[in-house]
Amino acid sequence: MPKPSSIEILPQAVKEWLDTTLVEKNFSGYQLLENELKERGYQISKSAIHRYGQNFEKRLAAVRLSTEQAKAIVDASPDDEGAVNDALMRLVQDKLFNVLIDLEVDPAKVNFGSLARAVAELGRASVTQKKWASEVKKKAEEAAATVVQAARKGGLSDDTVDEIKRRILGIAS
Repeated sequence: MPKPSSIEILPQAVKEWLDTTLVEKNFSGYQLLENELKERGYQISKSAIHRYGQNFEKRLAAVRLSTEQAKAIVDASPDDEGAVNDALMRLVQDKLFNVLIDLEVDPAKVNFGSLARAVAELGRASVTQKKWASEVKKKAEEAAATVVQAARKGGLSDDTVDEIKRRILGIAS
């Protein structure tokens, strides 16, 4: 097993600073980062920082792409029945799988328990969302029936009553 990179073993606060700085400096200025780390007491070459920065930049780009794709799906397909949510969960699952493959993750380092829990949570979220959507639809149908009944008693025309019902249920005319 290869030894961990010098950056992976940095204290969490220093690594977070490095990650933030890499993003802020648009993944450039590696010599300055080497000097700053040296001032903080860490001997890490600019080559090591550059290798880490390249991998980090690729991962960040993949996350940004996934986020943009998910937003595009939501923008293009607003719905009340959960199709967008299903699509987003499938996208997340797909991206998670691709990350594991593309990053050539060492299976010994993968916490499959956490991964399985994440997938299970996605499944539960889907079930919960579908249940909620079903309840909302049922309540809308009940409200529409009540309004239709009241509208008919009030003497509104069948066409007007049907229009009110369609609007309550979100049905295009």
